[in-house]
Amino acid sequence: MRLGGPLFQPYHSPEEWVTLVQRYGYRAAYCPVGIDAPHEVIRAFKHATRQAHLIIAEVGAWSNPLSSNQEERQEALKLCKQALALADEIGALCAVNIAGSRGEKWDAPDPRNLTPETFEMIVATVREILDSVKPRRAFYTLEPMPWMYPDSVDHYLDLIRAIDRPMFGVHLDPVNLINSPQRYFENSRLLKDCFERLGPWVKSCHAKDILLRPQLTTHLDEVRPGLGGLDYRTFLREASRLPQDVPLMLEHMTEEQDYLLAAQYLRQVAAEEGLSL
Repeated sequence: MRLGGPLFQPYHSPEEWVTLVQRYGYRAAYCPVGIDAPHEVIRAFKHATRQAHLIIAEVGAWSNPLSSNQEERQEALKLCKQALALADEIGALCAVNIAGSRGEKWDAPDPRNLTPETFEMIVATVREILDSVKPRRAFYTLEPMPWMYPDSVDHYLDLIRAIDRPMFGVHLDPVNLINSPQRYFENSRLLKDCFERLGPWVKSCHAKDILLRPQLTTHLDEVRPGLGGLDYRTFLREASRLPQDVPLMLEHMTEEQDYLLAAQYLRQVAAEEGLSL
């Protein structure tokens, strides 16, 4: 396992970027360049990554390739392909996106999201992205979401089988799979199931936490790791058993101090389990 997260200071060269990553004690990082970076810049960062023994975990392709707006959909598909091509060139493990929403907001719930028709749309979309780019090293992955496919281990396995492409992988964000009190209270079992059945395909993970509030009806809030109910002992133990060196990427906090506290918490849990990040 390798802990990583965002950087809060600017950098102007691969060497400055490596220094920042190491200053946080990270051994994994988000992609340091944008989609339009020149090839020589990409090559320079790839070389610096290897020299420093770091891993670029993922390239974000955040967009809505299921949009009913055809212009938005085509732009999203273009972005996904560019992100996957960049990941392949720079040596990142994967490009990651959500499947997309049939509604107006790209990541929002919609009655059509969890339907057979949308499932087939996702299959066709992912195939198009992979068949167009033909990556040799980087995988295209979908992050689970509470209200769109893949919303469970079963549905992720269904997508793997249906997409039927060797370069389709799993991006594991277990917090996004916790969409009920039952899954919240049984998240240790959920984590074990994720790694047992999806483990061979896991390329990168997101690290955050979730808290069930006592207000009616059901309020599940994303919080900083260590402030919620996610069983990080099980999470880290199961991730450590994978044969691949999986990044664990902190996300969705706004203050640098929160990232420092989250990293401190995860390192403490890992140390207590005899593991390293």
